[in-house]
Amino acid sequence: MSARGVLFSLLLAAPWAAPVPAQETSAPTLQQRLDRLEADPELATRGAYERLQARQALEALDAASSRNREAARYVAERRVSIAELAARNQTLQDELVELDARRSALLVEASRRDAEQARAEAERLRIQAQIQAEEAARLRQQTEAGEAAMADVENALQGVAGVEAARLEAARKREAELARQEAELMAGGSLPPSRHDRRGEVFTLSGEAFATGRAALTPAAEVSARALATYLQADGGRARVRVEGHTDNQGDPSANEALSLRRAQVVADALVAGGVDPARLQVQGLGDAQPVADNASADGQARNRRVEVIVK
Repeated sequence: MSARGVLFSLLLAAPWAAPVPAQETSAPTLQQRLDRLEADPELATRGAYERLQARQALEALDAASSRNREAARYVAERRVSIAELAARNQTLQDELVELDARRSALLVEASRRDAEQARAEAERLRIQAQIQAEEAARLRQQTEAGEAAMADVENALQGVAGVEAARLEAARKREAELARQEAELMAGGSLPPSRHDRRGEVFTLSGEAFATGRAALTPAAEVSARALATYLQADGGRARVRVEGHTDNQGDPSANEALSLRRAQVVADALVAGGVDPARLQVQGLGDAQPVADNASADGQARNRRVEVIVK
């Protein structure tokens, strides 16, 4: 059986339960549902707090007077449902963690052997994780059906969603780091320094990447450009890329603007040569219009002479 078939079979075999019919709300039936939940080896260790609340609600139902019995029965049924949903939702979170771990392992293996094949498998696992997340959302929607008592479930699910978002963000950062490592391994050199700002991820080739007054990349800068081209292809070509050339304020402004455009175009050409689709690229020469340091010093002028590759 293929890896895709195994993953799909695991999803089908997961211990999801169909919605409980309305008639299964008597005290003995509710107790049976809770007993089944606690006897299930996959679910018994999950949702301990919610199961405790369910047991307390059933005890309150047993002790309720005839006048209060219907209200106590409603609360008990809600608590049992919450316990069932909490256990299944935690099962989903555990499976998401496992899928993320497997996906990270595949990405590491891709950098050593068959990068394209392993990335395709990682994409299948991402889709699998998305299916699990959608199932978790469906369970959350079910919990919202119960008026005041279900508010407890929503609060719990919001906490779970925060943890899930943090895990997914960590997985994205790990994926980006693996893509950087893979690009540097394949190019035989380091990516240009980068930072994140409101524009996106910004890679900077300093003025040292070019011969003085020229628009030709040095050999070291060519290696960095190749590594950057490999990195830009890791997302499947989804991100837009803007290449901006900048200079200091020394000399004629028109000449500076023309030089900055030529240097930006040289970097863009190197990215295209490395496999980046030219349709993704936008090239600009801004001359000395956007300095990042004071041009009054030699150090500031050197920092202002740069080409920025902005990925957004």
